[in-house]
Amino acid sequence: MEQRPLWSGAEAAPAKAPTTRGSRAVRTSGVKSRRELSEPAAAATVRAEVSTPVLASIAVGRPVRGEFTYTLPDELAGRLEPGQRVLVPFGRGTALGFYLGPASPPTGEKVRLKAVQRVLEDSPSLPKDLIALLRFAAVHYRYPLGEVIRGALPPGLSKAVEEKEARPDVQHFAVALVNEVPPELSRAPAQSAALAYLLAVGGSAPLEEVAHAIPGARETLKKLATRGFARLEEKTVEASVKEGLIQGRPDHLTPEQDAAGGVLRAALDAATFQPFLLHGVTGSGKTEVYLRAAEHALSLGKGSLILVPEIALTPQLVGRFRSRFGAEVAVLHSALKDRERLFHWQALRRGDVKIAVGVRSAVFAPVDNLGLIVVDEEHDPSFKQEEKLRYQARDLAVVRGKQAGAVVVLGSATPALETLENVKRGRYQLLELKHRVDDRPMPTIELVDLRVERPREGVVTEEAPILSPPLLEAMAETIGRGQQVILFLNRRGHSTVLLCEVCGLSLKCSECDVCLTHHRSQNRVVCHYCGLAMPVPEQCLECTGPMLKLGIGTERVEAEVLERIPTARVARLDRDSASSAERLTEMLASFARRELDVLVGTQMVAKGHDFPGVTLVCVVMADTSLSIPDFRAAERTFHLLTQVSGRAGRGKDPGRVLVQTYNPDAEPVRRVLAHDFDGFANQELEWRKALAYPPYSRMAAVRLEGEHPEQTASVARSLGNIVSRHMPPASAGVRMLGPALAPISRIRGKTRWQLLLKGPTHTALAPLLARLEAALVDVPSAVKVVIDVDPGAML
Repeated sequence: MEQRPLWSGAEAAPAKAPTTRGSRAVRTSGVKSRRELSEPAAAATVRAEVSTPVLASIAVGRPVRGEFTYTLPDELAGRLEPGQRVLVPFGRGTALGFYLGPASPPTGEKVRLKAVQRVLEDSPSLPKDLIALLRFAAVHYRYPLGEVIRGALPPGLSKAVEEKEARPDVQHFAVALVNEVPPELSRAPAQSAALAYLLAVGGSAPLEEVAHAIPGARETLKKLATRGFARLEEKTVEASVKEGLIQGRPDHLTPEQDAAGGVLRAALDAATFQPFLLHGVTGSGKTEVYLRAAEHALSLGKGSLILVPEIALTPQLVGRFRSRFGAEVAVLHSALKDRERLFHWQALRRGDVKIAVGVRSAVFAPVDNLGLIVVDEEHDPSFKQEEKLRYQARDLAVVRGKQAGAVVVLGSATPALETLENVKRGRYQLLELKHRVDDRPMPTIELVDLRVERPREGVVTEEAPILSPPLLEAMAETIGRGQQVILFLNRRGHSTVLLCEVCGLSLKCSECDVCLTHHRSQNRVVCHYCGLAMPVPEQCLECTGPMLKLGIGTERVEAEVLERIPTARVARLDRDSASSAERLTEMLASFARRELDVLVGTQMVAKGHDFPGVTLVCVVMADTSLSIPDFRAAERTFHLLTQVSGRAGRGKDPGRVLVQTYNPDAEPVRRVLAHDFDGFANQELEWRKALAYPPYSRMAAVRLEGEHPEQTASVARSLGNIVSRHMPPASAGVRMLGPALAPISRIRGKTRWQLLLKGPTHTALAPLLARLEAALVDVPSAVKVVIDVDPGAML
């Protein structure tokens, strides 16, 4: 008879099992109900055997909560280690499972348990310290533990298949074994041509190169090898750094760098958890402090984990780390091939590589003997995951550091207000770099009032040129001196709104409550939320009137630069142009080599890059993020403007920043012009405290989306009523906002509602969230409900 796994472990069962409707199980917060496990086809319970089996606690890689108890066959008893992947029977089939340790015998009615079928790897995919972190993440962010573990693994380990050793990148070469084309190849012209090509390029060439030059050369070279005229060989591709991204080790540090480095070295020597905020102005050399700390950790035999917010930052930072540490650096981000990610993961797990550099998901990297964690640009919203496990990588990095007894360094020129508050409360130690390297001056920041500089000229079917006269004049002067320019605008595409000149209707996505963006290079309009794309309509779809192309994106800025300054060498860096890791790396390397004059980009150009040739930065429109309905809008605007301004003047020549805006009196804009981070932070913190927003409260967002507007609204109000009935006394400081339609009320054809919970601590919110989770079993399957702890955005 089949054996059914028992529910056991740290998480309690919901008060009521969910219902099923037809063949679909109710989906709540991405979690399937346990009733799926008790269908008639599931195993029946029987009396336990007299012998005492060895029990194992298993997290199943399915969207179900809790840990499950299985028996271990005799051949596996005593052989498993926590973190090993196993194959287990589950429901009507099998599933990927993760062994967590011995389990206690189930209480109550005696049952026969299912047995683990087999082990999928010789050693654990996850070390013990990572399992502890993933347990914390599952509880804190209210997500199934098995899915948390599965999501932390690289491709190749996240499915129920046996582990295979990932091979490093190799390149195939053809090598000539003769000095000239032999006469006997006169009757084989293809072989003769291939061999002649090899001899012409020095006797050896990559196979791809020969195949590109001579069609069919792959088979031809195999024939040459068979006849003894050539040899085919493969060479492992060693990790290298693109020309332009290589940086040496400076001979001297600034006094501030040296002081910060000394504190970090002492903390590493102490081998205890110590969190730091490294608050350094742009260009003050924070990365060199990270590098010196990683050097010291390596000398102690400890590993380092370096997190960056964007893939765009990875090539340059990897270049600096590989320039210093060579092959001791593993890279982890989603733009890599699956095989590459698995290769780096396995090298870290074996301890062959001691340093990992990656984006937010790298917080789960299996770095051996972890001693140092660095979160660069720790304020960046990209560290918050917005789907599945909705974790904040910066916060998990601190938790991991505490669990591992590691030193944690959060670095930024514009720290998050939550981080500043932790410094004020004594939780983090502050290290400051107030001056730029070599005492370079901060860039001068000038305001360009677009209300004055961009008057419309006559009757046009498009907006006035976005590049104002002062901007164009400054760009021409800078390029004329052989220096470089960065143009920043945090909007992709050409035009952000297509508006009918007659009836005034804008062209919106049919599935989302947003306007379609015009991408002129594709001659299409695209929705950046659901991906819907269609040809640009020649006339209004409602009244056939002419369409005005309003709003601006990076594509339009690039086109205008090429039109106004034809001699400029221009490139665009955004998610449309940087379509692969190779393309991104080559573009940044080309800019570093000064093969480009102007780089136009979104926030991908604003963070962390160090290009000494850039002396002019232009913020094309400083107002794009000010109007977003989010309590963090002003903070993020200030961060972005400060960060992009910091790209100017990092070499020997002074920097200049021009900020174009229609709102010169906006608080973030005024504070950026004065380089006044402290003033902005203090004022923003006063406002947050008065309204009980983070960092003076903790938040959880309950988000709903459904196909039927009335049904979704009804479920939202029902959940709101449940929260209202169980609210603690007002003195507890817990508040509920909503339920209400989300600011973007429809995405992918589904209506969206949300309610927000605020409380002084996460503990204060926990009972309400537990009530909500228990109520989700009654939510119709057509409505999806997600609980987002510590939400990063309010949209």
